[in-house]
Amino acid sequence: QVQLVESGGGLVQPGGSLRLSCTASGFTFDDYTMGWFRQAPGKEREGVSSISQSGGATTYVDSVEGRITISRDNAKNTLYLQINSLKPDDTAIYYCARLERFFWRLLANDVSLWGQGTQVTVSS
Repeated sequence: QVQLVESGGGLVQPGGSLRLSCTASGFTFDDYTMGWFRQAPGKEREGVSSISQSGGATTYVDSVEGRITISRDNAKNTLYLQINSLKPDDTAIYYCARLERFFWRLLANDVSLWGQGTQVTVSS
């Protein structure tokens, strides 16, 4: 079955950290650029970060650069997103995505497969 399954979300205090994981199955993971999107309440889904097939190239949206690290383990078919110094504005559902190309800007039109999402809530 072709799917992406996220895990690692939860309730975190401001300033805390989380590592999200996304496990892929049913396709050749290292054939694809992978990425993370997020959707906050009442807002449109936005691209956060992407990583090339080998992991050698990454992109980050300006609002998170310096606080977020994307990585992948192709042997484990797993994508990660490390988020540090969490802020209430980071509260959102985070979605793992399979992308059809590596591009400097993350676009929903380039997504060929979505995960179901994992909730991240930053609150004291």
